[in-house]
Amino acid sequence: MKSTLVSFELCPFVQRSVITLLEKRVKVDVVYLTLDELTHPPEWFKAISPSHRVPVLRVGEISLFESAVINEYLDEIHPPSLHPQDPLQRALNRAWIVFAEEVLFSHYRCFTAPDKPAYDENYQQLNDKLAKLEGVLGEGPFFNGSRFSLIDTAYTPAFLRMELLERRHGTDPFNDKPKLRRWADACLQRQSIWDSVPQGFEQKLYAYIRDKNGYGRTLYA
Repeated sequence: MKSTLVSFELCPFVQRSVITLLEKRVKVDVVYLTLDELTHPPEWFKAISPSHRVPVLRVGEISLFESAVINEYLDEIHPPSLHPQDPLQRALNRAWIVFAEEVLFSHYRCFTAPDKPAYDENYQQLNDKLAKLEGVLGEGPFFNGSRFSLIDTAYTPAFLRMELLERRHGTDPFNDKPKLRRWADACLQRQSIWDSVPQGFEQKLYAYIRDKNGYGRTLYA
């Protein structure tokens, strides 16, 4: 059955699903919304996305929304699974996948902060969340050890943005977190990560930050 992924070029949640598709070597059609369409959703998009957010995976006449749900579906219909086989470990992975959203939003609030006090507050919150991750990681290199899993697809969009924005500008959030740095580096070595973003992604991300005209424009200029 033909599938279509409704996307926005800079959305990290869309990227999660694209990484999963690439890892499983599954091709789908991709429809990109503009930033204006994302801000002011057209009627056709509101009809298929209750939250008016991307991604949405159209499978025939069915619309799946929320990236974690989309990835679970893709994982089930395109074996082998990228989830651990043990039910308890699989449940634990799902719990930390939910936590990944908090990491992504904390980092987003950093680079879109209106001023330095707001940036500092959000950066501290981000650092606290990353410290929690450092405390649960094993020897790696991935979250579950040697095998790349769905949980890695959930965090890699954050790792990529931190690589482009933080580590290149001297505000390394992985400092004092060796396990987290090893995990991020292992994920970023996979070709699927870099193929999951559109051409010119880095420049588009910087342009988005500049357009916000906040503290991030000064920090990442």
